[in-house]
Amino acid sequence: MQRKILTIPLLFFSVALPVFLMGMAGCHPGYLKKTGESPPAPVIHKVVVVGFGAVRTAAEKPGVVRGPISGSVYAGGPVPGVAARIMTDALFDRMVESKKYQLISPGQAKGVSSSILDSDECLGVGTVRLLQKIGKAFGADAVLAGHIYRWQERAGTDYAVNRPASVAFDLHMIRPEDGRILWKGKFDKTQRSLSENLLDWAIFRQGRGRWMTVEELALYGLGKMLKEMPGGREGGEEKKP
Repeated sequence: MQRKILTIPLLFFSVALPVFLMGMAGCHPGYLKKTGESPPAPVIHKVVVVGFGAVRTAAEKPGVVRGPISGSVYAGGPVPGVAARIMTDALFDRMVESKKYQLISPGQAKGVSSSILDSDECLGVGTVRLLQKIGKAFGADAVLAGHIYRWQERAGTDYAVNRPASVAFDLHMIRPEDGRILWKGKFDKTQRSLSENLLDWAIFRQGRGRWMTVEELALYGLGKMLKEMPGGREGGEEKKP
């Protein structure tokens, strides 16, 4: 099987890069965009970080799958159990580092979720109603939960692959009071070489010219996503003690 090699096309820096930068200036696909006059930003102090769940298991075959919260459609695939743990841990660690919110950990959320499910058979894991109940149990302003739809590891080495890494996941911030989606983000990506897609320059740079593992690609996407998250507190500013 022919292997793909990461390459920088001829004249990339002299011709393609300026065009690429102009295109990136006004476009952030996959994230909510403001149109017209926006309502005041919600005040968010306390956030329950539920974390990620796998929509498909490692035993299932690839196929189209719909997001439980937004209804968006993804090309789904096997998702090993370790993927949800990796992404949940990374999400909570980065939320702690950001110091934007008062946080409730995934472990605490899991305990409350189990109690709710044991007492109410009408609820399904990952539904907005369940997330609302978890948030209300902690008196939180928002609940943060995501789903992983595809987690395909690369087949090859750092510089030559038969199959690149591919991942798809989303993240939603839900208001417990009414189930409103306060913010959402998604990342659906299969790494390409620069010769196939010049828009992958950011990933090429992040990977230092290597083919990423699926974990590296997923964490790169999570980092991009969290930069778009609301700032928390009053209009995004920290309260002074």
